[in-house]
Amino acid sequence: MVGFAGFFYFLLIFISLVLVLRFLSKTSLLQIFIKSWQSLIDRFHVYQFYKIPQFNGHFQENQLYRKISLYLNSLPSIEDSDFTNLFSGSKSNDIFFQHDANHSVVHDSFFRAKVSWTNQKSSQPDGIRSFVLKINKSDKRRVFRQYFQHILTVADEVEQRNKEIKLYMNLSTENERWRSVPFTHPATFDTVVMDAELKNKVRSDLENFLKSKQYYHRLGRVWKRSFLLYGPSGTGKTSFIAAMARFLSYDVYDIDMSKVYDDSDLKMLLLQTTSKSLIVVEDLDRFLMDKSTAVSLSGLLNFMDGIVSSCGEERVLVFTMNGKDQVDQLVMRPGRVDVHIQFPLCDFSAFKSLASTYLGVKEHKLFPQVEEIFQSGGSLSPAEIGEIMISNRSSPSRALKSVISALQTNAESVKGVNKVAQALTNSSSGRSVDESGEPGAVFCRESVHTVREFRKLYGLLRLGSRRKEEPLDSSSADKDALNPQFTALADLFV
Repeated sequence: MVGFAGFFYFLLIFISLVLVLRFLSKTSLLQIFIKSWQSLIDRFHVYQFYKIPQFNGHFQENQLYRKISLYLNSLPSIEDSDFTNLFSGSKSNDIFFQHDANHSVVHDSFFRAKVSWTNQKSSQPDGIRSFVLKINKSDKRRVFRQYFQHILTVADEVEQRNKEIKLYMNLSTENERWRSVPFTHPATFDTVVMDAELKNKVRSDLENFLKSKQYYHRLGRVWKRSFLLYGPSGTGKTSFIAAMARFLSYDVYDIDMSKVYDDSDLKMLLLQTTSKSLIVVEDLDRFLMDKSTAVSLSGLLNFMDGIVSSCGEERVLVFTMNGKDQVDQLVMRPGRVDVHIQFPLCDFSAFKSLASTYLGVKEHKLFPQVEEIFQSGGSLSPAEIGEIMISNRSSPSRALKSVISALQTNAESVKGVNKVAQALTNSSSGRSVDESGEPGAVFCRESVHTVREFRKLYGLLRLGSRRKEEPLDSSSADKDALNPQFTALADLFV
C-alpha cells in the first residue's frame, strides 16, 4: 500500500509539474524542456510512430505525403499549433493557414483516438522531409486503417475543391530540386491565335490522350505524349503551352537545362515529376547547338524516350524550337516527338483574329490595305502586332495605321534583301565551274569576289556613319544617306 501511495503521490506531482510548465511555456527554454521531457516519456509510453517520407526509394514523390499535407492544412486545429504560416488566398480578403514544416506539431482526433503529426527533415545529405505520426498502440489497432482512409478521402475533396495548377521550376540546390508557384497564365485555347482547324485537331488529340490509358497499355506503350512547337520568337509557343496546361488541368514542370548537372541529374528531375503533368523544355535547338552543356545528346534522348521515361505515366512532354532544320533527326523521330506544330509569322487571317481580340474590330476600311501588304511579303510576329494594338487600343484606327506602317517597313527590308540576293545570283550565274574546271561549285571565285566587293562598299558606308557627329561636306552626307539602305543587308555578309 505504501508503495502504491508513493507512486500515486509521485504521479500527482508529475502531472502538476507538467501543467505548470505548460501554463508557463511562454519562454523558449521552458518549451525546449517540455519537448525533451515529453520525448523521454514517449520512450516508455505505449505510443507507436510511423514515418511517411516525401520521396520513395526510387526518388519518386510519395503521393501519401502530399495527401497528408493537404489533410493537415484543412484541420481547424492547425490554428492552435505552435507555429503556423499565414497566406493570402485568391481573393484579397482571404487568409488561410499552413503548417510550418520546421516547427509545427499538429494534433488530430479520430473516433476518440488522439494523434499528432510532426514534419521532420532527414539528417542525411539528401535532406528528405517526412511526416511522423504518433498514435497510441491501442488506438492504432482500433482505427489505423480507417484513419488513413479518412485522410485520403478528405485530401481528395480538398484537392478537387481547391484545384490549382502549379508551375514547378528546377533549382540548382542539392536538397531541393523543384520549387512551385501558382500557375496564373490566363491563356486558353479560345484566346490563342492559331488556325482554327489546327487548334481543333490539337484539342481533339489531347482529349483522346486523356481517355487512352487502356489503349496505350494494350499496345505495350507508356501512357505519354510529346509535342514539338517550332517557329520564330513571338509566335505564341509559350501561350500555347499555357493553354494546354489549362485544358488538361496539369501541373507544369519547366526544366531549365542550364541548371542540370549531368545526365543522371536530368533523370532524377524526371523521376520527381508527378503524373498528370506537362514537362516543358524550351529552346531545345539552342541547347543542342551548345557543345559546352553538361547534358549529353545520349542523356537527352534517354530523357525523351528511354527506360527512365517509363517510370511515370499520364505525362505530356513539350519541346520548343525556333527552327528544326539544323536539329539531329534522332531527336525528331516518332516516340521522342509525336506531334509537330509550326508557329509561323502572322498572316492576314491571324491578323484579323488579333484585331478582333485586341481591338474588338471584325471589319475595317483599312483591312484591304493590310491584306495587300501581307501579300507583298510584309510580316511580323503575332507578339509584335499584339503589342502595337495594346499600345493603341483606345483608337482602333490609329492602331491599324501603326500596324500598316510597321508591315511596310518590314516589307521594304525583305525586298532589299531579295534584290541583293538576286544580284549575287546573277553575278555568279555566268560561270558554273571554278577556275580548275571542276563542275558543281555553288560559289565560283567570281561570286566570292562580288561578296568581297560588297563588304568593301559596306566598310566605306560604315566609315561614313561613324563620322555623323563630325562636320560633313555634301559628298559625305550623300554617303551617309545611303547607309540605312545597306546596313541591314551588309550585315548578312560580315
